[in-house]
This record gives sequence, C-alpha cells and structure tokens, in this order.
Amino acid sequence: MATNGYEGVLKMIEELTTNAGQIQDEVLREILSRNAGTEYLRGFLHGQTEKQLFKKNVPIVTYEDLKPYIDRIANGETSDILLAEPIAGFFLSSGTSGGQPKMTPVTAQVTKNCELFRGFYESPVIKHFGDINQAGKRMELMFARPEIETPSGLKAASVSTSIYNESKFRTILPKLYTSPIDSIFCPDPNQGLYCQLLFGLIQRDKVVTVGSLFASTVLKGIKFLENHWQELCYDIKTGQLSDWITDLGCRNAASLVMKPNPKQADLIENICNCKSWEGIIRKLWPKARYIGCVCTGVMRQYTAELEFYCRGLPLVSTFYACSEAICGINLEPLCKPCDVSYTFLPNMAYFEFLPVENEHDESIEMKRNDEDTELVDLVNVKAGQCYELVVTTCAGLYRYKVGDVLMVSGFYNNAPQFQFVERKNVILNVDQEKTSETDLFKAVTEAKALLDPLGFILTEYTSYVDTSSAPGHYVLFWEIKGKEGKHCKELDPKIMVECCSRMEESLHYTYKIYRKRNIIAALEIRVVKQGSFEALMDYCVSKGTSLSQYKKPTCIKSEEALKILDSRVMGKYFSPKSPL
Repeated sequence: MATNGYEGVLKMIEELTTNAGQIQDEVLREILSRNAGTEYLRGFLHGQTEKQLFKKNVPIVTYEDLKPYIDRIANGETSDILLAEPIAGFFLSSGTSGGQPKMTPVTAQVTKNCELFRGFYESPVIKHFGDINQAGKRMELMFARPEIETPSGLKAASVSTSIYNESKFRTILPKLYTSPIDSIFCPDPNQGLYCQLLFGLIQRDKVVTVGSLFASTVLKGIKFLENHWQELCYDIKTGQLSDWITDLGCRNAASLVMKPNPKQADLIENICNCKSWEGIIRKLWPKARYIGCVCTGVMRQYTAELEFYCRGLPLVSTFYACSEAICGINLEPLCKPCDVSYTFLPNMAYFEFLPVENEHDESIEMKRNDEDTELVDLVNVKAGQCYELVVTTCAGLYRYKVGDVLMVSGFYNNAPQFQFVERKNVILNVDQEKTSETDLFKAVTEAKALLDPLGFILTEYTSYVDTSSAPGHYVLFWEIKGKEGKHCKELDPKIMVECCSRMEESLHYTYKIYRKRNIIAALEIRVVKQGSFEALMDYCVSKGTSLSQYKKPTCIKSEEALKILDSRVMGKYFSPKSPL
C-alpha cells in the first residue's frame, strides 16, 4: 500500500467504527437475503430474513454441528446446502489449539474480505512506522503445507498457504520479502527455515522488519540460528549452500543470490560469537523497525524471551483473526503486548457475544446455559465484561461459536475493542474445579517471577492433569534457560519447590479449597531439557501442522506429546503444602 493510500483507509476505518450498528445490520441482512434459501437456514427461517427471527430460531452452534454439512460439500454435494455462493475451496485450521483441524468454506467474497482486511491492519502500522514496503524488505519466516484435495475436487489449505499460493503474493514476494517462494514451500521445514535465515542474513542491510505469523515461530527461528550460525556464516563466506540442504528448489534459489562474501560472514560471526544474545535481532538486522507477530493469547508467554532477543524493538500484533472469521485490528501498534486491544471491524462478519461470568468468584453462583442466554450485539457489549465470540459469516457459518473468550477493553467510536482472554475449551480439571488458560497463565507468571532475579528465564510451559493415582494433580512442564551462559542445573531445587507453592497460591479460590480438602493432590513442576518443546513442535509439524500456524497446546491431550516431554524430564518438584 502506498503511503498516501493509508490515509484513505484510516478514514474508512473511522466511518466503519462510527456507523458500526448500522453496518452490522446491513451485513446480516445481506448474508440472510443471499442464503435464506439454503438447506441449512431454510429449516429455521423458512425463507424469511428478519433479524429477530434469525436470533429467535437459528441455534448457536459449534464446528461439530456444521461438520456434517461441510463434509457433504467436500464429498461432492452442491454448496447450497450451506450457502448460495459457489465454494472455491476450504480453509484448514491448524488443529493445535483445540484438537482436530477444521475445514471452513472459502468463497470469492471471503477472498475479497481477506484482501480488504490486509489494507485495514497495515494502515495503522504505516502511520506509526512509515511505509516499510518502500523502505526495504521483510524478513518474515513463512511455511506452507501441501494442499489437501477433497473428494469433490475442491482444495483445502491453511489460510497462510492459500495466501502464498496467490499469484499476487508471488509477484510481490521478490521485491518485499527476503525469502524466495521455494523456501516457503520446502517440504522439510528445517531446510526451509535454514534457507530463510540464510537469505535474511545475506540481505540484512535491506531488512526493515522481522517476524512471522506467531511469536513462537520467531523464537523458533532465533533458537535455530543459535544452533546453526557458524554453518550459516561458512555458507555466506564461501558462497556455497550446505550439503544437507537437498531440496532442489532451495538450492536453485540459493544459486541465484549466493556469492562468496567473507567480509559479511566475519561481521555476522562477530555479532553471534558473544556471551549473551540479548538484543541479537537488533544487532543482526540494524535497520529493523519492529518485530511483527501475534503476541497475544497463548503467544503472550513468549513475549519476555522475545523482548530479551529484540531489546527495544517494538513487538507488534497487527490483527485478530482465525480460519473461521476476520475480526479486528490493532489501532495502536506501539502499545505493549499485554495492552493490545483489537478494534472490531463491523463489515467483516456479523458478530454476537455470549456473556461469560467468572466461574471461580465465590460470590457468584454461576451456571450458564447457552440456550437461556441472550446473545449481545456488537455495539451493545459492556466495557469490562467477558464474552465468548459468536460469528455469522458470508461463508456459511451461522451463529458459530469460535471458542475464543474476549474482554471488552473500551470503544473506538461506536465499535468495541477487545482483549483476547483465552480459548474456551482449554482447561485443567480434576474434579469440576475448571482451571482455565488464563488462570494457569496468571499462576505461571507469578511463579516465574522467582526465577528472573536469579538470571533464569522460563521459555516454555505446558500442562496436563495426572490421574494415574488418586487424588489427581496438575503437572506443569517447564523449560528454563539461563542468562549469560548460566545452566539450569545451577538452579537451586528449593527455588523450584517455591515456584510450585507460588503457583498454587496464585490459582483460583475453588482450586485452593479442593487442595485443602485433599480433593486435588500437590501441584508438580517437571523441568525438561533445552529443546524439549522444539521436539514437541517438530512432532506436530511431522503430523501435518504448518510451522507458520503452530500453536503449542497449553494443555497436553496427546499421549505421544506427553511421551516426548516426559522422556526429557531433568527434575520433578512438588508443592510442599496446601495453599492458604
């Protein structure tokens, strides 16, 4: 987008957010007028399109409710089962945050909305950082996965893979990005990552932003660089690609840009060969203006380590979206990750919100029944209240529960701004105490504060409920890294025991009561070797997850994943007493 074009988009954002209520009604009216005659909606609306009838008759659903209809289309039936517009393919979710991958229909309107959305979320960035497309190149770590062909002949692919396949993206790629297309589509993610880092280092003087879709992928890249920088420097020095890179596409791409450059290699080697890698991103790419990646939600656990590596460069989360719906943008890209709010765009979908109460507030007797709870429209949400997001889209999703819990942080004109709270279905549960992702994150944050003054960083964590003995108990897997050459073996076991106690003290009221009554046994932290979570990521990628879309599960459900972590445990620590 040209710099003079962003002002027009910002003006459009003003108009959209000012007239949010009216636009939402228009979006719903358009969706219903097009699709009221479909098999799915006909059963509830009988061909009518009134908003009140829609709210009264159309049920709130999950993916499992719509899956039979989507499967029928994927197996060759006509798309008018769900929507009138022809289906061009399917978006495929990652499956790492909530179980199995989900397929959602893609239409021409969906593609148009995605292109429009890019202009919306890039405009605030241009306003604050200037037009980076004119200033230099993006070193963005990108990974595609092969498309899946359904029996109907329609293709299913992740959102990112679909974007990388577009002819428009392939045209602008050489000018705007350091990574050639062959490295993005490399079947071996490690070969692709090596080559993308190599091309990013070769063009380091042109790089004006570093990033990936998620913060976890940026960190994966930096840790990979820590293990391979000497080899990368040797390749740059000699102008020859390492022999273990066997992918022909990557080798051909390298042959077009690589030539011996001992001076550049020595400079990079001097930067990398230091005691501490604090601020390494800024040192390697001195013209970088910010780190672009999602740092909210489950990715917030990575911000402390990422800030260590980028020291001073802003971490910018530009948008909130998912495979099912495009939702909101960050109008304040310079704010800290913990303060990011997303302003919802009323023209992207019809949004409704299911109120969510605090299940652990002892003053509230809360048992919500979705059937009895009236959904709230976009413009009628209340500041400070938490809601579960429900969307109706042009792609055949009607009153669909996305599974995300959001909190209203304020309003921009008449459009609400939301902070991501948690995934609805990620909880630890021994005996109906229901510990959420947010509960867990808060407790971990309190406990890891004990490590910081001692020169250690908690880099990764996940959890599961161990019910192999009675009563069951929470198990946390922690991967810890020492600053400035410190080894985690130097960490006093008493500190880890204290971390267990601090976590229990920080958990919610119900958990503490259950611990006191011995309904739940003592919380356990298992410290794992360096690279354990990378091995978990590699396992998920080997099973078909795109590296670009990988989100480490906050709660482990897979037996194989559990074996990977358990086989790398260095020490086990338990809380010595019940929390007060």
